[in-house]
Amino acid sequence: MSKTLKLKIVTPERTVLEEEVEQVTIPTTEGEITVLPDHIPLVAALKSGDVVAKANGEVIPMAVSGGFIEVRDNVVAILADFAEHLHEISDEAVEKAKARAEELRVLMENKEHVDFEHFESELERSLTRVKVANKWKSKKYRK
Repeated sequence: MSKTLKLKIVTPERTVLEEEVEQVTIPTTEGEITVLPDHIPLVAALKSGDVVAKANGEVIPMAVSGGFIEVRDNVVAILADFAEHLHEISDEAVEKAKARAEELRVLMENKEHVDFEHFESELERSLTRVKVANKWKSKKYRK
């Protein structure tokens, strides 16, 4: 039997994914990395984008934003501010995300608003949903 990794993706709200995979590609602030079994220990900051795992020949894409990854002893732990399976992002959700991103962009221009970090993180989530959904729209993946 070939070696695998245990992939666990967790947000403050829920565990998004927990399963054995052959490999996982992760967007980090230093660039995209692919983790295979027996990878060296690693801690890195997560960048918004898509995490793509491969299990049993199937591709499992997820949208993620903010957080950290830790790789140790064939376990990849992703602690994300936001994460969703691609199949959870419907066309309606993409349209809402586009509208919300535009709304937030306009609100951020108003200098009276003090909570720029909240607006920025919400904007980042909306734009990530749109970007990842568009990227995977015509590709085959596990639902």
